[in-house]
Amino acid sequence: MDLSLIIMQLFSGIALGAVLVITALGLTIVFGMLGVVNFAHGALFMIGAYAGLYLASLTGSFWWGLLLAPVLVGAFGMLIEFVLVRRLYGRSIDDPLLLTFGLSYILVEGVRIVFGSDGIPFPTPSQLIGVVDLGVGFFPKYRLFVIALVAVVLLLLWLMLEKTRVGLIVRAGARDPQIMRVLGVDIGKVWLAIFGLGVGLAALGGVLAGPMRSVNPEMGTLVLAEAFVVTVIGGLGSIVGAVVAGLMVGICISMVALFAPEMATIVIFALMAAVLLVRPQGLFGLKGRA
Repeated sequence: MDLSLIIMQLFSGIALGAVLVITALGLTIVFGMLGVVNFAHGALFMIGAYAGLYLASLTGSFWWGLLLAPVLVGAFGMLIEFVLVRRLYGRSIDDPLLLTFGLSYILVEGVRIVFGSDGIPFPTPSQLIGVVDLGVGFFPKYRLFVIALVAVVLLLLWLMLEKTRVGLIVRAGARDPQIMRVLGVDIGKVWLAIFGLGVGLAALGGVLAGPMRSVNPEMGTLVLAEAFVVTVIGGLGSIVGAVVAGLMVGICISMVALFAPEMATIVIFALMAAVLLVRPQGLFGLKGRA
């Protein structure tokens, strides 16, 4: 088999992995800092794609859709946290899981009623149409853009969490909310912002995925499964784990699709099983959170 084809497939896997990273990162942040398993994450990914498509068509610019959709869907996520999820803090982990599971069905059916069940094409922005010669082959400009944008978002997120006072409050609040209350920090606002950030990242993943696939009400279902696989492989609550595992899963899907397309989806679950056999807590997870 041609080496250049294998290298191009590797780059395709990195682009797919980048979308999985940004999506799974939202899931990981919410679980790691709030202890909430958000089963509506895939539906919110889908809503992000629809919001990006609608805003792009409304403004005539993909860039406005890319910028505004995560912000608006993130604000919607904050509303979900404030009205629904907040009431379940301190209770069994199953309660918010069941709540968000039911919410995902409501969101999907709502979108199906409004937009129908058929897929809607999401046009690639004109500036990113075409391919780039990488020396070993030609690769779509848009997928290179996705890789670069996700890298920038990861850098900004790391700087925010590790180098700012806000990040310090967030990390401290995740470890000991009671101490933060004693120090006068409104932990409710911190949790609200974290949930909104996680949902906004899911929406960003949806917008980025839109031009690589048609936008449809079911598009979040497989992504949710893949995001959970990424989260479990990387370790529940581990941001570094989500990044590493997301790239691993994306590359794994892409490379297996080259040789055995029918196995592309199954193989990630085999990978998850193999990792859990060796490290039940995931690659970067803590033993107490396995």
